[in-house]
Amino acid sequence: MNPRKGIIVLGAYPISVVTFRGDLIRDLLDTGSPVTVMTAAASPEVQAEIEQTGATFRPYPIQRNGMNPKSDLATMLSLRSVFGELKPDVILAYTIKPIIWGGIAARRSKNTRFFALVTGLGYAFQGESLKRRVLNAVVVRLYRFALGHAEAVIFQNADNRDLFVAMRIVPESKCHVVSGSGINTSFFSTQPFSTGDPRFLLIARLLGEKGIREYVAAAEIVKKKYPAAIFDLVGPEDPSPDGIPYQEVRQWHEGGAIWYHGAATDVRPFVCDCHVYVLPSYHEGMPRTVLEAMSMGRPILTTDVVGCRETVVPGRNGWLVPKADAEALAERMIWFIEHRDQWAEMGAESRRLAEDRFDVRKVNAEMLRIMGIQSAS
Repeated sequence: MNPRKGIIVLGAYPISVVTFRGDLIRDLLDTGSPVTVMTAAASPEVQAEIEQTGATFRPYPIQRNGMNPKSDLATMLSLRSVFGELKPDVILAYTIKPIIWGGIAARRSKNTRFFALVTGLGYAFQGESLKRRVLNAVVVRLYRFALGHAEAVIFQNADNRDLFVAMRIVPESKCHVVSGSGINTSFFSTQPFSTGDPRFLLIARLLGEKGIREYVAAAEIVKKKYPAAIFDLVGPEDPSPDGIPYQEVRQWHEGGAIWYHGAATDVRPFVCDCHVYVLPSYHEGMPRTVLEAMSMGRPILTTDVVGCRETVVPGRNGWLVPKADAEALAERMIWFIEHRDQWAEMGAESRRLAEDRFDVRKVNAEMLRIMGIQSAS
């Protein structure tokens, strides 16, 4: 297939389109098809960044968190209207709400091929509380309906695929797995290690399930033995029910456990300054920040959970620890401090893995193959 009528890339969070999908948008444009990027309303600066890729930006109403029937209906109806107007050949939706409401809206679009990119399971698939079980039941049913007419569903790890198949959300015949979102290994180039005290870094939205509280608790343990060690935290607040209040983060910062730097549009200076990258997440699709740190030649300390474990060969480019275990996390942090001579070798192995498995050119080529989109040349 060689589409020319148009492609829609459907997301929710505007800045993530630039950060995570910029290279993919450019590769889609290289096929000769016009590309429309749709997200929630964006600032003029972010909209300009999206349009600099050559794509057209079009906002639509979407409430990223929560289940508000009135708001979600407005989202679906808005998408149905746009799809009817643009009549795209291909729609690629990613993250939960764009997949669900985009998939449902696309069911009325004749001659439009719908693809879903599952970048992680999210809040509804984690935990055993009554609230989460009810939410999970609703989300599973919506997913089944939305993906009923999807041509393919693309996952970033095999565990998420297997769960969707086991829950009868989508048949295995429609499923594909790619190595995350890919990483631009030229933009995230290898950087030498700085001298000075050991420096750890975590980049994440302020969510409990990113393991931020365990990171802080581990930092407090490590500082009892190595008080000069530095623990940086970078990331924006998040309105999710799992969000960590800013006041709590401020107390950690003022107490000296960590240095909180707020959000950052370019994380490279922080990765460059660190010696070990840490992500104690409870679950991921494929952690983008870990891939960025790997590409820049940093050892990785992360959890032995879905998505994260795919990024580490234990003992070669880093270590895996159990989730929600601050003591195990602290033990490995201390190991890194006491084995500084192994940082360079582990960092070099991270870079090799980034180039071999996670290079964005390879990932995007596989995405286009799955969607049956060919180059214009």
